Order: sequence, then structure tokens, then C-alpha cells
Amino acid sequence: MRICIFGAGAVGSHFAVRLALAGHDVSCIMRGAHLDAVKANGLALRVGNDEFKAKVRASSDPAALGQQDAIICTLKATGLTSLASGLPPLLGDDTAVVFAQNGIPWWYDIGLPPKHPPVPDLAFLDPGGRLRAAIPKQRIVGGVVFSSNEVVEPGVVANLSPERNRLLIGECDDRASERVAKLRVALNEASIDSPEVTQIRATIWSKLLTNMSMSVLCLLTGQTARAIRDDPDLADIVPRLLDEANSVAQSCFPQVKRVTRSGPAPDHKPSILQDYERGRAMEIDVLVRAPAAFARAAGLSTPMLDMMAAFAIRQARDKGLYKT
Repeated sequence: MRICIFGAGAVGSHFAVRLALAGHDVSCIMRGAHLDAVKANGLALRVGNDEFKAKVRASSDPAALGQQDAIICTLKATGLTSLASGLPPLLGDDTAVVFAQNGIPWWYDIGLPPKHPPVPDLAFLDPGGRLRAAIPKQRIVGGVVFSSNEVVEPGVVANLSPERNRLLIGECDDRASERVAKLRVALNEASIDSPEVTQIRATIWSKLLTNMSMSVLCLLTGQTARAIRDDPDLADIVPRLLDEANSVAQSCFPQVKRVTRSGPAPDHKPSILQDYERGRAMEIDVLVRAPAAFARAAGLSTPMLDMMAAFAIRQARDKGLYKT
């Protein structure tokens, strides 16, 4: 398959190496020193003491890469506006665009299951409707990433979760499709776990449970997820946050499995904290504002999450990393 990783940072670069080594024609949209290093030396993936190198085509200009069978967009939600103008040269007749972002996606209400409760106004996730205008329903494939990675130097990405690297995908209307099935095979053969998903939004909520609670708490404290879980002073706080998060998720999909404090917690900082510490635009809207909007639409009382959201927005705004 011809696969383009659009926005190949840490997660995207990891996937690019694995897919290239599995025999696919992989190209990457990237920029800066990371792009320069990949052009000169290829892309390297470190897993423990092992290092894997792959040659991929890399450019900051989508027009240089040609039409693709699939595009896996690993841009942060805050950078998606660049996708709208960059996509056209990459699109063939049936090119799928996989959105592998955190949180509630901009396309959530497109192809929505008929029994889904009313969805709040999510226009703030796609300011000006640029993505909606540029990407029709038939292109959209939802994606949920479970993989921890870090660009340790230009051209080199380290995988921090060798036991858990997954990309779960599904059409935005949850129909079975040949292209999704084919892409799942490609991912699995590249050691990127991609089991069948029947309701992609339920999968999104399953991950969002910890993002909207634990990850935001990590942001406010500056601690890793494991440190938060093991802190005796937070022993009563974490379960209350998760209870509220579970209620929001299950108001949309009752079958979403509840997350409890006893679950595993990685000893690393979530992306929202990493962005804050590095002075990068933060995914406040998709991880904080959008879930809060769903809670209000469902008539749920979520005082803990509301307080956390207010603190997170204030903290990000004070550092100039978020604007409403």
C-alpha cells in the first residue's frame, strides 16, 4: 500500500518505520530538523536496546508525494487546519483519511449512529468549518492510538510502550469496508495491533476516559500517570474523577467498559502535560471542553471534571498556549 503519515512526529514516525519495514511505500509529511534528518539519514525507531531504520519519502510539501491509498493523520488536534489545504495532492478516488487524534474528533457527528443521544454543538473543534468543507464523509476513517513515543533527536523516535502499540480504526458511520479491512491487515503485519472495531466512537470514549480525568490531573500536578495513581493524597480524588468520566462516556455508549483506579498506569507524562512543558499548543478543546459539552447535553452533574477543566483552561491560557 501507498501510505502517507501526515504530521509524522513521535507517534507518526513510529508507525512509519514499522509500515516501511513491512514492505509498504511510506511517505511522511514532516518539518524542521526532523525532516532534514530523515532526508539525510532515514528514520530510526528505538525499542528498548534495539534500533530499526527505514528509508521513507519525506517532505513538508504534500504535492511532492503523489496520490496515496491511505493517509494516516497523526497531527495534534491543534494542527489540523494545515490538513485541509495539504490533502488534495494526496487524494485518489478512494483514499481513506484516518484521523488518529486524541479526544473528541471534529467529525464526531458525521455518520452518527441513529440511536446516539443528541450531540452538543462541536463547531469549536473545526473553526470556520474548513475540515468539514475539505473532507467529505466518504473519506473519513476514525482512529484511536494506544502508543507512547518520543522524538529523542531529529530523525530518531523512541517507543516507550513496547507491550502496547495499537491503532484502532473504523469508518465514521461504522460500516464494514474493504479499505479498512485492508489497512487493518497492513497494520497488524507491521506489528501495530489493529483488531476489528464495530463502533469507533465507543472506542474513542474508552480512551478518553483516562485522558479527560487522569491526563488533566497530570497536567495540573506536573506528575506522571503512575505517580498520580500511587499518590496516597489523591486516593479519594482519582476514583471520583473516573466515576464522573465513566458517566459521561456511558451516556453516549452504555457498553463502554468502566475504568477504575486499579487499572495500569504508565510511568510517563501524557501528551497534554508534555505540550504544556514544551510550550506547544494544547489539546484543551478535544480533551476538556468537548467532554464537558457532552456532560451538559446529557444533563449530568460533573463538579470534579468541571473544576479540573476550569483549572486546565486557566493554566494553559496563562502560558499563552490556549485561546478561546
